Amino acid sequence: MSSYISSNANRFYTALESAYGSVAAVTSNNRIPALKLAVEQQLEVTTRKDKTGSRTFPGLPSGGRLNTSFELRTFLTSWQQAAASSGPSPETTGPAYGPLFQAALGGTPLAFAGGTVASSTAAGSLVFQAAHGLAAGQAVSCGGEIRFVAAIVNTTAVQLNAPFAALPAAGAAVAPTVTYVPASELPSVSVYDYWSPSTAAQRLLSGAAIDQMDILLNGDYQEFRFSGMAQDLLDKASFASGQGSLPAFPAEPALGAFDYSIVPGNMGEAWLGASPTQFFTITGGTVTLKNALATRSKEFGTNLPQAIAPGPRTVTAAFELYGMDDPATLALYQAARQQSPISVMFQLGQAQGLVMGVNLNSVIPEVPEFDDGQNRMQWKFRGSRAQGTVDDEITVAFG
Repeated sequence: MSSYISSNANRFYTALESAYGSVAAVTSNNRIPALKLAVEQQLEVTTRKDKTGSRTFPGLPSGGRLNTSFELRTFLTSWQQAAASSGPSPETTGPAYGPLFQAALGGTPLAFAGGTVASSTAAGSLVFQAAHGLAAGQAVSCGGEIRFVAAIVNTTAVQLNAPFAALPAAGAAVAPTVTYVPASELPSVSVYDYWSPSTAAQRLLSGAAIDQMDILLNGDYQEFRFSGMAQDLLDKASFASGQGSLPAFPAEPALGAFDYSIVPGNMGEAWLGASPTQFFTITGGTVTLKNALATRSKEFGTNLPQAIAPGPRTVTAAFELYGMDDPATLALYQAARQQSPISVMFQLGQAQGLVMGVNLNSVIPEVPEFDDGQNRMQWKFRGSRAQGTVDDEITVAFG
């Protein structure tokens, strides 16, 4: 007997596509935690001006251009344990939702297998016992903290963008990390939306391109939002052979272990300033990346987009903190008034395998708004834009 379908009875999977709109195969390792997937597909409406002898709309011909948009919301969870349960090692795979970050930023992820500490200093120097093989901008993680390499000193030593709050002792293990970096071109992903029962309508986004990524902190959970446009929305009920380069609508992979931990939104660190200082007064923040995407959707002979074309990248950081009279807080206000660049780094989470870092090397802070509507005054820095040289405004990493 047919019944209503529970909104919790679905499972999401995502994977990078080898070519735009060519649906990527998924396994149980590609399953991601998610809060919501909203998809809207509309037929491009044109105006009919033929004389029909009536005021009644006679309809549009089939085969018109289709516009598909989506928003996917997920959150920071454990990833190394899940990835290690089957398949390749976690330092080569990254988190299951890694393809979404790669689609938003564009670059090939940089994997670091880990190492052992020889020494570290409060000035941000980190020395390994063996050659590290790191590149500038890549992340390292130790003791539940994550930092980014600001400079390579030599084959065994690096300078970090900020010191570890708890300095690693000699012999401490540096955990594996995966770092996502910007690039000029963007890949696309396939997003699967499977439902129970299996007879329900199953959905699949092909050619999903990320136009905007938001990283939210200090909410209930550490949340990520990805929105953009897709080439097409396929479904099991109306699928025709050849759509998405598929002979048939793909069946859901056999369900595997899907255990993960959620990171509370209040857990993490914030390092701000020309000489980064740890701030404990952050009350909220958002890092936003916009790709100014356009699609090749006006070509003759097709009703679907044929490619994506990213425009100028915009990266902004908005954050709120309690106003204080300490030197570090006052230095932020002075930098905003003088339009001097500062670095902004947020660490989400505080446990190994449950930690993420977002680093913006150079941000021109906007002059903060003073909010005195509560018992304590808050400073609200709105949409401060990051800058760089070539594809280096933002780096995202997991450790």
